[in-house]
Amino acid sequence: MIHIFDGAMGTMLQQAGLPLGYCPELYNIDQPEIITAIHRQYIASGATIIETNTFGANRIKLQHFGLTDKVSELNKSAVQAARLACGPHTKIAGSVGPTGKFIAPIGNLSFDEAYDVFYEQICALAEAGVDYILIETIIDIQEMRAALLAAKAATNKPVICQLSYGSDGRTVTGTDPQTATIILEAMGASVIGANCSLGPAQLLPIAEIIAKTTSLPISIQANAGMPELINGQTVFPMSAVQMADWIPRLLAAGVSYIGGCCGTTPDHIKAIRQAVDSCAAALPERQIPAYTALTSRSKTVFLGPSFPTAVIGERINPTGRKALAADIKEGQYISVKKEAIGQVRAGAKILDVNMGVPGIDQAAAMTQAIKELSMLVDVPLAIDTTDTAALEAGLKAYPGRALINSVSAEPERLESFLPLAKKYGAAVLCLPIAPGGVPQTAQERLAVIHTIVEAAFAAGLRPNDLLLDALVLTVAAEKQAALETLDTLRLYRQHFGYPTVMGLSNISYGLPRRDLMNAAFCAMSLAAGLDAPILNPYDPMMQDIVTTAQALLGHDKSGKHYSTVFGAAPPSAPAKAAENTGSLLDQIRIAVEDGEKEAVVPLVRQALAEGQNALDITDNALTAAMNNIGAAYGAGRCYLPQVMLAAESMRAAFLTIKEILPAHSTASRGKVVLATVKGDIHDLGKNIVAALLENNGFTVIDLGKDVDAQTIVEAAYSNQAHIVGLCALMTTTMPQIDSTIKALKDAGLSTKTIVGGAVLTQEYAAKAGADTYAPDGVAAVAIAKRLMEETTK
Repeated sequence: MIHIFDGAMGTMLQQAGLPLGYCPELYNIDQPEIITAIHRQYIASGATIIETNTFGANRIKLQHFGLTDKVSELNKSAVQAARLACGPHTKIAGSVGPTGKFIAPIGNLSFDEAYDVFYEQICALAEAGVDYILIETIIDIQEMRAALLAAKAATNKPVICQLSYGSDGRTVTGTDPQTATIILEAMGASVIGANCSLGPAQLLPIAEIIAKTTSLPISIQANAGMPELINGQTVFPMSAVQMADWIPRLLAAGVSYIGGCCGTTPDHIKAIRQAVDSCAAALPERQIPAYTALTSRSKTVFLGPSFPTAVIGERINPTGRKALAADIKEGQYISVKKEAIGQVRAGAKILDVNMGVPGIDQAAAMTQAIKELSMLVDVPLAIDTTDTAALEAGLKAYPGRALINSVSAEPERLESFLPLAKKYGAAVLCLPIAPGGVPQTAQERLAVIHTIVEAAFAAGLRPNDLLLDALVLTVAAEKQAALETLDTLRLYRQHFGYPTVMGLSNISYGLPRRDLMNAAFCAMSLAAGLDAPILNPYDPMMQDIVTTAQALLGHDKSGKHYSTVFGAAPPSAPAKAAENTGSLLDQIRIAVEDGEKEAVVPLVRQALAEGQNALDITDNALTAAMNNIGAAYGAGRCYLPQVMLAAESMRAAFLTIKEILPAHSTASRGKVVLATVKGDIHDLGKNIVAALLENNGFTVIDLGKDVDAQTIVEAAYSNQAHIVGLCALMTTTMPQIDSTIKALKDAGLSTKTIVGGAVLTQEYAAKAGADTYAPDGVAAVAIAKRLMEETTK
């Protein structure tokens, strides 16, 4: 069955006379008849689901209008206005938009506060009787996770999750549709899709990716193309007929919830309705193969016999490592981050994270470690703990689908860990240890695993949520230890087929040449069915074994990778990235690129102490690093979290130079006035630009949001600004861009103007009279540097 959403509420409110700067959600109380009339137009056009006028009705967004005490009233009034328009077969979706803030560590909003904000709004919508909760236009997977958790806690209504993707097919913080779908399905989303930002042509491939990843229903609500500025008016170019032309292709891709976003009107919905009715073909049958996957914010790793071996790095574990334990106890994470970077560069596809240091708050330590690592590396993480509080803290902080390492058959572990896995959508490593002790034989281990699997299913987990550990004991104490483990792997493959994971180093404990013993056992285990060994990625023999096994097991077609590794030159040990032996300038550059803000400060101090010129440090290390990061961002090799972290590291280096050599401190690159234009209360993108500009040496005068043209002109004049950056994220406020630029020119200011925002385009910027357009924060920095170079010339 095809469900048809309505179109844009903002577009219709603008036509109904919504004043600039007026809170749209306040109409739910002040003029509910207008809201009801808009809903009726969409229903008459064929919509079967209408969305409440509550997109910005959360207390963070409402704070701008002084309406934080009216969250419940505004949301309930919106549902009432919608209900008055509905017939017996029309459903109501409670619209839940973003908070407008990033969750830490990218921003300053805590996960718990975001959850509370969403929970408050969703409770009001649920109490008022909506049929769906629609979480839409979210640009960060961590914010979506907070909203989905809140929705699942507040109601048992179906939850539709729609992210907004850019032209590169990723969200602003780097999440691709496949990764997002895996995360959200595991957390219990009912429908998964995308809306806003793009037109139907650009959202079609995103729908196709989602369809190949999940059997859940898919929702797509596209814009009516990208807006243009025509005769001073914002116009969405795609006609109703043009939009309807895309409907057959979207339906063929598997979309079953379809509607319109920015710029769409009742005419668009009527055309969509007619296109749906004329499509005789039924929705395609989607046969999604069973798979197990872990994700980071921006990458998915598949596990199992059909996929290449995935090495899990074991070195972020303080057990037996005094220096690492001491760093963690002192709240220092330099060693943790160095190990993460080094292991990933050495070939680890997943990182195990253990904060088990006696006498510390493990939950706090795990939270900090997960936040730091999720910004730093793009591989999935395994949360390794026996502490329930530390586990939940880590799962909450992690913007991906983590692996829980591990769950045994002990009742207290089953009762506490499995519900957390279900709640946060984590995968579970099942460890065959029973209340009676460690089973010695393969058959005994199989029986224990059956107990854990049954408990997992009872807790609501799925087969693809489970991974199995065969349990490794030391061969020095038990001669059959290796054989029983290998038999266990074979039994797991025969009885379950789930991916297998286990640490290898226990096998050689107490014996000489442990590296040789571990490597031989690794080869035997891979042949017996091991999918993801937990090992030291720096061990050259282990790396050689894994590379060779891929060819022998059929994962390396024609031995291509094997030939690449061993054909041109003799094998060498993987470089341990944590131990850089290059020049100090190289080390500073790499530290900035890696986002090691704690490490860069002593390196800069050392360089200055050794007589290194401050200008050389700035140009050949810091600026070079940010140029490399900008290139990597443009090529899709890193994403906003890594860019922000690198910029913070660069800022720390600048401040160190300024502290030690005030006379040689880097002067400001230029003054930039930033503002979100009048009537627009969205400042997330502007805040990113401000942070990146400041960290790159610019002086930023941030005027905030909802700023009128005259205030911007006065700020540019009084601060003698070189550049004015203007942002608009609402279609209703886009004309304020060109009127503000006109005001700057009328005032006789020669200030350069950069404009940006999700709804803007290069063509729109040109017609508005802007000097240039910046599609994102990284581009804005590069443009600002170029404009300043042109100015100085």
